[in-house]
Formats: sequence, structure tokens, C-alpha cells
Amino acid sequence: MFSREMLQAAPAKINLALHVVGQRKDGYHELESLMVFAEIGDELRAVPAENDSLAITGPFGTGLTAGPNNLVLRAVAGFRERWPSIAPGPMAFTLAKNLPVAAGLGGGSADAAAALRLLRDASSGEVPLDGLLDLAAQIGADVPACLVSAPLLARGAGEILEPLQSFPKASVVLVNPLIEVPTGEVFRKLLSRDNPPLPALPEAMDRPVQLALWLTETRNDLQPPAMELVPQIGAITERIAGSPGCMLARMSGSGATVFGVFGSSAQAHQAAHELRALWPDYWVAAAPLIQPEA
Repeated sequence: MFSREMLQAAPAKINLALHVVGQRKDGYHELESLMVFAEIGDELRAVPAENDSLAITGPFGTGLTAGPNNLVLRAVAGFRERWPSIAPGPMAFTLAKNLPVAAGLGGGSADAAAALRLLRDASSGEVPLDGLLDLAAQIGADVPACLVSAPLLARGAGEILEPLQSFPKASVVLVNPLIEVPTGEVFRKLLSRDNPPLPALPEAMDRPVQLALWLTETRNDLQPPAMELVPQIGAITERIAGSPGCMLARMSGSGATVFGVFGSSAQAHQAAHELRALWPDYWVAAAPLIQPEA
């Protein structure tokens, strides 16, 4: 029974590699991506209430609307429609928006996934994972992956997931110039929609050097068109790549956030410290990556 405040983290999603390998007749693109999640993100709280509602706070909450098209409320409505007999009573949700908006970090998708996990945990009966994933895919392409929030391979439009059994301990630096990049604009500028797939993962990838070697054979096919819209992405990528200990720097998703992968948490935090001094008006963060569930 739901009778107290509940909290769900909405971790930042990072596309370490993102290959666009085709386009469907329905307009969706066929993607292959290695996704990971960082121990930084938005937070969703809920308390019992007379009606479902959503308030948005946090450094990036300004200007966001809490109307019915908000992905959190769409997730709530979809959950209640699918599992009406076990869904918890009405909730007042508060979303702390800590991640930049339209940044390639899956913020809205992660928020919706957090709402689904929260509702599942507050329900009076068992919610099947396959049903929850199906509902997540109806809300948005990245929502199923964000529901898992652990290292995985995603294929199709994002609905075919392969969670990884092992993944090296690593940290990331994230830098965003605080310029929103509409995903649709990036895809419209994409020159090729039929690119080579991801290379096969090694049988064991539990050391950072193995991850780094594999990543050198991959790409983010959305980075070139995003750089046309936001040229700062190129300069940020080059600067992070030059930080001591950085194994790879690349744009995440459709941008404009750029990440650097570090095998050492100390090196990641030192790089973030230097980048904040260099770009005081940018959003800069460092965090460890979430590991697969044991």
C-alpha cells in the first residue's frame, strides 16, 4: 500500500556508441547503441494525494510544462490504464530537473522510466517486466533502456535490449554548452541512414582498456550533423579528449552533451574541475557509471 513519500532516481543515459543502420517505413530509424548510465540525473518524488499532479523544480526546470503531454504524466496515465486494479492511489509527483534539457542524456525518457518504476514498486500486485517494457516503448524510444538503467546494447528503435553481464568500472565527465539540440533537426541533417553496424563485443569486457579498444571501432553517427547545428561540440570533444586519463571523448545521443570516459574517478573529477574553470557558463559534471546488477 502506498502511504509514504517515495523516491526514484532518473540516471543520465549516455550513448557510448550510436550507429544509425537503417530507416523503417514508419519513419523510425534502426539504431544500434551501447548505452550506459551515470550516477547523476533527475529525481522523482511522490506522496499520496487526492489527484495525480506534477510539479517541476531544479536548475533546469524553468520553462518545462507539467501538462498531460509531459512524459512523466503520460507514463502515469499509461500505467493506470494498463493495470487499473493494482495501481496505487493518486500521487503528487515532484520532478527535480538536474540535467540539461534536449541534451542527449535521455532526461525526459529517464523521468518517465522513473515514474514507471515508482508506480510498479507502489502497486498492490506484481507488474510483469515484459508488460512494463512494452508500455515504456509506447512512451518513447529511449524509455525501455532507461527503465533498465544499466549497461546494455539497444537495437531497433530502442526496444530490443541486451543487458550486459559485465562492464568495467569507469567514470565519465559530461559537458554541455547549454544549447538545446532538437533531435528531429539532427536526423534531418543526417546524410546517411544506412551505416555499418556495431562491431561484436568482446567475450569479456571487464577492464577499461578493453572498452577503450572496442570504442575506437565505433562512432556516433549523429555527431557530424549535430556539430553543424552546434559547432561548440567539436571544440568540447577535442578538449576533453586531451584531459589526462581520458580514453575516449564523444557526443552522447543527438547532443549537445559531450562525454569523456575515464578509468579513474580521480582523473574524471580533476578533468571536470579544469573544464569548469575553462567554461564557467557550461554545465560540467563528473560521475561513476552504474554497474550491471549482480
